[in-house]
Order: sequence, then C-alpha cells, then structure tokens
Amino acid sequence: MTKPNYYAVIPAEIRYSKKLTPNAKLLYAEITALCNMNGKCTASTQYFCRLYEVSRVSIQKWLKILEDNNHIKRVNIYKRGSKEIETRVITLVNMPSKEKLTDNTTINNTNLTDNNKKARFKKPKLEEIKNYCQERNNNVDPEAFINFYESKGWQIGKETMKSWKACVRTWETRDKENSSMSKIHAHLQKNINVKEKLKKQFKK
Repeated sequence: MTKPNYYAVIPAEIRYSKKLTPNAKLLYAEITALCNMNGKCTASTQYFCRLYEVSRVSIQKWLKILEDNNHIKRVNIYKRGSKEIETRVITLVNMPSKEKLTDNTTINNTNLTDNNKKARFKKPKLEEIKNYCQERNNNVDPEAFINFYESKGWQIGKETMKSWKACVRTWETRDKENSSMSKIHAHLQKNINVKEKLKKQFKK
C-alpha cells in the first residue's frame, strides 16, 4: 500500500510520557501526519493494520491508550437511519501548532549549539599554560607540556583532549609522585653509603 509521505509530529508530552507505549507514540505520530495532510484523520482501523502489518487488536489497544490519556478523541459517524458506521474521525486534543514547532526547534537547536560549544576543544597558548602553572605554583614545564601534546595532536589515546587544565594537574601530580620517589631513593642511597663506610671502618 502507498504510505503517506507527509511530516509527522511527536510533541514532548508524547515522547516522554511514561503512560504510553512506543507503538502508541508511533501511531500518534501517524495520526498527526494524516491530520496535517488532510486536515483530519478518517483512517480506519483496517488502514492502520495494513500500514503497520499488525492485528486489529493491537491498533485498538494503541488507540485506547491514547484516548484514555486524553491525547486523541474518536467520533463515529453513522450512516443515516442505521447503526452502521460510515466513517470514524480521530482528532488530536492538543494539535501541535506551527508556532510551538518553531519554538521547540529553536530551543533544541540552541541546546545543541551550547553542547557543541562545551565539547569543542580549544588549544591553549603557551602564555595561558604558564599563567596556570604559576597560579597553581607547580613545577610543570609549560614548554615541555605544549610540545608534548602538539606532537600528539592534542589527543589522549584516540580521543581529543577535553581539558588541558586537567592534563596540567595530572602532570603536577605525577611530578609530585616522582619527586617523592626521588627523595625516598636518595634517602635509601644515603643509608647504603653510610653502611658501606661503617663496614670499611670495621674491616680496618
């Protein structure tokens, strides 16, 4: 069957609803597409069954969930003088307007832009590294730091560096550990030298 190619809309209240199943949300989007295309949705249950290749029971279940949560309304129009249903009209309780869509798009784009700005890494200048090292009063060599990461393309492993200041602090910690180990080694070496001197004196 020919499937509609008009756009569908799933508002936030539908997307993030805990009461709706994923399939009910998809059906809601299909209803919005038909409303946007024809001005109203008169699709039958059988139409949705063929469209999604599911049973009549499934479609009725999804429609009921949407109706019970006040997202759609169903109105049956009967043939004149009989109880036979001529057509069924499905209306959206809160039809997404173009204004709301524009507002949502603006907000989403702004959020994406802000996130991209936060994620984008900017290489520091040598002066910035010097100032930061002075601020922290550490022994990190700014020139060695910048030369090292320039040679690595400002990457840590396969990932682009996210914070050069955090890397400076890592170098700072490593230098302190190395300094502590050097002091321990020096102290041990001093003890060994003293013992060697004492041995020589006793031998005499």
